[in-house]
Amino acid sequence: MCPPTYFDVVYSINPWMDPRGHIDRALAIRQWSGLVEAYRSTGHRVDLLEPLSDMPDMVFAANGATVVDGHTLPAKFANQQRQAEAAAHADWHRRNGILYGAAAVPQPRAVNEAEGDFAILSRRILAGHGFRTSPEAHRELAVLTGRQVISLELVDPRLFHLDLALAVLDDQRDHIAYYPEAFSKPSRELLAELFPKALIANPHDAYAFGLNAVSDGLHIFIPSGARQLREDLAAAGYWPISVDLSELIKGGGSVKCCTQEIRPALVGSQRTNAPSGQASILVSTVGPQQSAGATS
Repeated sequence: MCPPTYFDVVYSINPWMDPRGHIDRALAIRQWSGLVEAYRSTGHRVDLLEPLSDMPDMVFAANGATVVDGHTLPAKFANQQRQAEAAAHADWHRRNGILYGAAAVPQPRAVNEAEGDFAILSRRILAGHGFRTSPEAHRELAVLTGRQVISLELVDPRLFHLDLALAVLDDQRDHIAYYPEAFSKPSRELLAELFPKALIANPHDAYAFGLNAVSDGLHIFIPSGARQLREDLAAAGYWPISVDLSELIKGGGSVKCCTQEIRPALVGSQRTNAPSGQASILVSTVGPQQSAGATS
C-alpha cells in the first residue's frame, strides 16, 4: 500500500475525477489509515511503498503490479499521467521479492494495469479489457504464471477497471460478486455459466464502489456506501467490514484500488513459467469460428 501523502485530482483520466473539485488530503490520509488499521487488526501484514511527490495517484497501489504464486508482472500504464509509477512498483518488488519467493521481475510488454484488471482465483485468473488493460497482457500473464486467464470485456466507462465491476470473495472456492451490466453480453453469459453461485450487485452498490472490495475469505473490507451487497455478504456467511474512503473515491478508487495483494510462491512448488504454446486464454467474444468458452 502507498500512503496518500500527495493525493490530489489535478487531471481527469476517468469519469470520477474532477480537477475543479476540492480534495481534503488530511481526510484522505485519515480514511486510508483507517483501512490500514482494519487490515492489521484482522491479522494482515501491510508493507508500504514510498509515495512520490509528482504522482498523485500512487495511493491506488493495486494498479502497480500483479503477484501470483511469487510471479510478478509489473504494470504498464495506459495513461501518460501514471506511467512513472510503474518503475517505483517494479523497484519495490525487485528489492523485496525475496520475501515472497519471487523470481526475476520482467519488463511488461503489453499495457496492463495490474490488479485493477486482474482478479486471482484458486487456479485461474479473471482479466478485464476494454478501457485500460490490453488483451495481449492477458496472454502475457498466462505465460508468466502458467494459469488459465479468462478474458472479460468491460463496457461501462464508470466501471473502467475489473476491480470496480467484480470482486473475489473467496479465492479457494472461486466465489465472486459482480455487476452484470458492466460487461458485454458474451462476457455476462460466460460469467453466468462459470459462476452460477455468484452474488449479483445492484446498480447503486456498483456505483458506490461496493465491488472494489478486498476479502481474505472471511472478512470482506467493503466501501461503506454499498448497502444491499453488505447484507448479502453477511447472509452468505462473510464478515463485512465497512470502510469509508469517500475522499479517495474522488480519484476513482476505493478499498481494492488501494491494496496490492502479495501471493507468495508455494512452498516446494516448481517455479517454471508455462511455455507460450501452452498459455490458455478463455475468451468471451463470439465469432464465426469461435464460440464463447473456446480456448486458444
